Amino acid sequence: MQKKLIIAAILVTAFMTEIYCQFFDTREELVYYTQEWEGERFEDGRPRVPDEILERMKKVSIEEAWGILRSRGYHNQFEGDWVILHEEEPVVGRALTALYMPRRPGLMDRLTEKGQQQGRIGAMNSWPIDVLQQGDVYVADGFGKVVDGTLIGDNLGNAIYTNSGNGVVFYGGSRDMEGLSEIVGFNAFVKGFDPSYLMESMLMGINVPIRMGRATVLPGDVVLAKKTGVLFIPAHMAEEVVVRAEFIMLRDMFGHEMLKKGIYTPGQIDGRWTDEIRSAFLEWVDRNPEGLPMSREALDEYLKDRTW
Repeated sequence: MQKKLIIAAILVTAFMTEIYCQFFDTREELVYYTQEWEGERFEDGRPRVPDEILERMKKVSIEEAWGILRSRGYHNQFEGDWVILHEEEPVVGRALTALYMPRRPGLMDRLTEKGQQQGRIGAMNSWPIDVLQQGDVYVADGFGKVVDGTLIGDNLGNAIYTNSGNGVVFYGGSRDMEGLSEIVGFNAFVKGFDPSYLMESMLMGINVPIRMGRATVLPGDVVLAKKTGVLFIPAHMAEEVVVRAEFIMLRDMFGHEMLKKGIYTPGQIDGRWTDEIRSAFLEWVDRNPEGLPMSREALDEYLKDRTW
């Protein structure tokens, strides 16, 4: 009996180890864990949110998007307190994730050997860069390490921008702040800059779930990084966030104008709108077709499923 229990325990342990080691190791697993996304995918299985949604996302505020995610039960998608290379330039794109951990001898050797067998070239921190696609944001959990935790310098920064046309978000450090700032179109949200080199860190996974401070990030999430902080939007929520945020912007534009002109009181604008205000809003949209975040046609489509 005791022998059978020992054998069973060994089998359970082996099964659990196998599952852990294979977690997100195949396209099928990534598709399974992001199955809410029903659109196009990259070859690696990551959701491929359309470029048009990413472009519209650039105008969405962190607060608007955060509120929409919270209303859908996504409470752990934001991280703040970043050192930003260019504060006024947002970073928006699809997350390609990387997980770093403190170096452990032996394990580091096996990881390096496995990477070389897969045809990966150079140091570990260049491997995620090699698989970046246009529109990606390189998102890395560097376990908050800044001194000796600088995941890139200006050489790798240039390679990142060449491959992705985008920037990075690192829960860790970077070096060569001056050199990186000269890469036109590139931006970085990091926990700090330091002149040291990357030491005592190892890459544990590419396109795996990662933790970014108080946020959980999956490969293919839409990154919305602005001065306020960084929001990681599940791929299947991206279009809803954009459309709802555009409607909020539209309402705010109308409301601000009405308040400045003294036509309505703050209580009327902030409360549930009356039929009179709704009619005035729709007439205002028709009179101001230029410069609005959404067209009258898009507004009508949105309002089909919305009660004011």
